[in-house]
Amino acid sequence: MELTKVTALMKATALELAILTGHLVLYPSGIAAERLSPSSRPTGPPAGDSTDPATGPDATITPGMRPVVLLHGFVDNRSVFVLLRRVLGRHGRDCVESLNYSPLTCDLRSAAELLGRRVEEIRARTGHAEVDIVGHSLGGLVARYYVQRLGGDTRVRTLVTLGTPHAGTTVAPLADAHPLVRQMRPGSPVLRELAGPAPGCRTRFVSFWSDLDQVMAPVETARLDHPDLLVHNVRVSGIGHLALPVHPTVAAGVLGALDAGGPVAPGAHEGESGAASVA
Repeated sequence: MELTKVTALMKATALELAILTGHLVLYPSGIAAERLSPSSRPTGPPAGDSTDPATGPDATITPGMRPVVLLHGFVDNRSVFVLLRRVLGRHGRDCVESLNYSPLTCDLRSAAELLGRRVEEIRARTGHAEVDIVGHSLGGLVARYYVQRLGGDTRVRTLVTLGTPHAGTTVAPLADAHPLVRQMRPGSPVLRELAGPAPGCRTRFVSFWSDLDQVMAPVETARLDHPDLLVHNVRVSGIGHLALPVHPTVAAGVLGALDAGGPVAPGAHEGESGAASVA
């Protein structure tokens, strides 16, 4: 049994190194912010009009499924989602956009506010009242803060997190010099905020966590457990942290999570969070 665990860890580590190498090659392509095509420029209501941009008479309705916003993790950028974007696009998600927050960001609350502005812009441009969000690692915490603390639950139908330290991670203690890392530590003020009451939160959460994720310490910290939230936790076996946004089985699970997202009544929650092995 012990040999099996060692073998699985070695395979996962080799895959992580291969993915890291590929990601370093793609990283420069994701530094610049995503540009909208000329036909997709915002067409929201005139200045001073208080009409809801997603439902008002000036909304430009884009047919199809809800838009998907992809949010990267710490010291990363949108290039991490190259493969996941392709999978989503091939399965009918015709509006998939990535958000880069500044590498100089020192407070995930600021990144959450930026996310909120991007969501409003997407709603105004597409006419969709709601979006879905997929966040990797820190990106999942940023999105969760937007949903729980900034009223984003009225805008976000489903939030999928991939290897997100919902309860905080103790990995790499020397990295505490960076404020964002300190915010990801167990018991940080931000995590205490998120652990507080969230009555009536309408967003549906799906949290993917891996049993070989060496960035999450302990690995169970990537599970989301909150009495006020509608949560489904999905256990992924045999892959590490970097593989979560690129692994085809996880991509299939993300698709299933987004497609299954339905309206959630305020205050509804599961008594027990679901769990499944997908890899």
